[in-house]
Amino acid sequence: MEVLGIDVGGSGIKAAVVDTDLGRPLTQRVRVRTPHPSTPEAVVEAAAELVTPMAPDAPAGVGFPAVVMHGVTLTAANVHKAWIGTPARDLFERALGRQVFMANDADCAGLAEMRHGAGRGHEGTVLVLTLGTGIGSALFVGGRLVPNTELGHLELRGKDAESFAAPSARDREDLSWKRWAKRLTEYLARVDALLWPDLVILGGGVSQRPERWLDTISSRPEIRVAALGNDAGVVGAAMLTAEALAAGARS
Repeated sequence: MEVLGIDVGGSGIKAAVVDTDLGRPLTQRVRVRTPHPSTPEAVVEAAAELVTPMAPDAPAGVGFPAVVMHGVTLTAANVHKAWIGTPARDLFERALGRQVFMANDADCAGLAEMRHGAGRGHEGTVLVLTLGTGIGSALFVGGRLVPNTELGHLELRGKDAESFAAPSARDREDLSWKRWAKRLTEYLARVDALLWPDLVILGGGVSQRPERWLDTISSRPEIRVAALGNDAGVVGAAMLTAEALAAGARS
């Protein structure tokens, strides 16, 4: 099935037409910077301008950096606070002129990794972490998603964990890769103490260069680098839509 996948992040909006059976983009991924301030109107307008010519008859899936329930965004960690309580799916549907399904962006990336990436065929407890502006999380038990876990907001050293251990903290504080990896190790230990996963998959932008940091990580569960890289969010958003349509559901 061909579906338009859209991945909204704190720094960029990415999109591609995806073959959901193969789990890969059919078109080159396009990207624009996320508007600042990232209000609902500005983000939806930027997304619509980006994807207007792409597969106009295809449904769309949108991965978004928030808790998303029944098409409503309930949090706003790395976007404007005006998203809280916004009927986001309705806004995207009106702007894009097509059927839209929405979910948390990390849940989308995790779904792609579980179906076609580093977690494929794993039936245990799997935690997928997307490392970027923040830390997104997707938890799977027996291959089934536990949605909206938001584990990047666990308390660590008296603050949101992502403010301490996300790659954005490395950039902001000019940390070496080794020092940042030690922070990530501390965060992984915190999550492990709560969930005891069998496998942790690390994705996001830093997964493109694991040689810089992976050897510094120590962890009880097995660690794998995400296989789909920066395509995971776009692919997963499209797959979410295909699976919801197949089930006759409305996200």
